[in-house]
Amino acid sequence: MSEAYILVVDDEPDIRMLLQDVLEDEGYQVALAGSVAEAKAQRRSRRPDLILLDVWMPDGDGISLLKEWSDDEGLPCPVVMISGHGNVETAVDATRLGAYDFIEKPLSIDKLLITLNNALEAARLQRENVGLKRHAGTVQDPVGDSATMVNLRDQVQRMAQHDTWVLITGEPGVGKQTFARLLHARSARRESPFIVVSVGSLSGEEAIAELFGSEQGEHVRYGLLEQAAGGVLFLDEVAEMDLQTQGRLLHALDTQRITRIGGNQPISVNVRVIAASQYDLAEAVEQGHFREDLYYRLNVLPLAIPPLRDHAEDIPELLECHMRHLHQQEGLPVRAFQRPALERLQQYHWPGNVRELRNLVQRLMILGSGDEITRDEVERTLSGQPQRAEEAGEGTVAIPDLPLREAREQFEREYLQQQLERSEGNMTRLAERVGLERTHLYRKFKALGIDPKRVKSDS
Repeated sequence: MSEAYILVVDDEPDIRMLLQDVLEDEGYQVALAGSVAEAKAQRRSRRPDLILLDVWMPDGDGISLLKEWSDDEGLPCPVVMISGHGNVETAVDATRLGAYDFIEKPLSIDKLLITLNNALEAARLQRENVGLKRHAGTVQDPVGDSATMVNLRDQVQRMAQHDTWVLITGEPGVGKQTFARLLHARSARRESPFIVVSVGSLSGEEAIAELFGSEQGEHVRYGLLEQAAGGVLFLDEVAEMDLQTQGRLLHALDTQRITRIGGNQPISVNVRVIAASQYDLAEAVEQGHFREDLYYRLNVLPLAIPPLRDHAEDIPELLECHMRHLHQQEGLPVRAFQRPALERLQQYHWPGNVRELRNLVQRLMILGSGDEITRDEVERTLSGQPQRAEEAGEGTVAIPDLPLREAREQFEREYLQQQLERSEGNMTRLAERVGLERTHLYRKFKALGIDPKRVKSDS
């Protein structure tokens, strides 16, 4: 893991050299600037983890520079102001513009180091909080004591000891990102960023700008590769990345250097790549949709996550864990599963895997009533039927007199049509509701002869 990179901006050479010696002794990487112009150039050449910024400089002042950076998509990192001519008004201005702290000269080295450590820790916690909010509702550690889960956690522990690229495969909803975060948390890079790239939402030049960043005059936009410096770049559904972006990303990661769009200065990057896919990348290579060299680069350490139905013994613990989590997070009432209800859920196919399980628990907690969950209530929830005002214990399910394949298709058709109506034709909402990816939903609709537009207009 690379140490934090600190940019020191001060017009006094003696102070710059002193700070460089002290900070390098503490294990930090340090860059120096003696003017506003040099500070801008250093910030453009590499994204700092923290900036020590003097107020007075020969070609400008730190407060104006701080405002410029703050207005330019926000501060890129914590900024600690230092000055021998500061006053309360200057300190207030700096804090209002987003500075983490204001330290007066002559500098106390002990106080400075404590402030820097606190600022870097605050920035790390802020990144973690943003990540947790983006994935609110997910259980952060893989749950289950089955032989399958024990073996998976053991594989992750061994992979975490190395810095090699990892390819995680599995059906939608099995928890690929959860295992990626576990791997990161147990690695030497644990204190550095975990940056998620939602590959399916990017394409062409947009993907390149998002990954590599851009420059236009004084405006600098740091890409996800720079934001992940020292940490992990998680490529979610990497199979959906276009060939142009695949080639440019592979070259950048192999050489550990990138060039921003609009820029001409190569920038060093040091990231570990963890990629995830629900598709067979080897098949995508054969079909010409995925680069063979990138596939072999990613597939050094493969981690296959099995579907939930293959370790159904973990379902009771998963149900309890998600119910406890939803109770703590949303204040939903805790309910107990009756044994027949648990048995039914252990027999269920779970096409949406753990994601679908969590959605089911949430529906049962929101829409159900009473302290216990019956098998009849589970059946109704699985089929998408509304809950009855009063659950009457063990109920019966209408079984059509059809061959299994036709009965399954009839159920899926009616279920998806009903859920689409409840989602008001919104495919994103529907995908979340039924626990399936949108691409899989579209294939299902085509196979079952469902026209989403007609269902939407009829509803």
